[in-house]
Amino acid sequence: MSFELDLRAFIEKAKGNADQVVKKVGIDILTSVINRSPVGNPSLWKVNATAKEYNEAVMSYNAELRTSPENLTRNGRLKRGLKVNDSMEYVMPAGYVGGRFRGNWQVTFNAEAVGETGRIDPESNQTLNAGVAVLNGFHAGINSIWISNQVPYGVPLEFGHSSQAPSPPGIVRVTMADAQKYIRDAVQELDR
Repeated sequence: MSFELDLRAFIEKAKGNADQVVKKVGIDILTSVINRSPVGNPSLWKVNATAKEYNEAVMSYNAELRTSPENLTRNGRLKRGLKVNDSMEYVMPAGYVGGRFRGNWQVTFNAEAVGETGRIDPESNQTLNAGVAVLNGFHAGINSIWISNQVPYGVPLEFGHSSQAPSPPGIVRVTMADAQKYIRDAVQELDR
């Protein structure tokens, strides 16, 4: 899953400040695709639907108990023996940590990246910093900027496979729909 930015459109709009505009637009697009990328949440997986429902029922039951003053101590806590202390664990692969898709966005020049980064970055700081470092190396001799993600489940995520993905579905498609706005904003910033 990737896309290529056609830099000729930027050069026309930038009027001599193409490098600065391209870097700004590249960073804006990179930030958008990273932030739109879902991070795995086992509580939303189908396999964990029963556990989620049970855990929510326990929380709801305890909350309902708190609405009655006769169930509370003077300090406002539930009296001993009333609270249900139970939950079901979520099923997930051993050692699972969400953030692999978000951590695998890569920025390259003139050709698409090959392979995954191996980075797990649920907060996106490392991925964004790595991409910005590459974008800061942009110069007029570069023909294209590629922002790509090589994880095998990227295409299904793009087309709405994840209930965590923002609405409307799409990461790259929605970001690219805003590309003209990013260009306009970057060019306007030059005038300041």
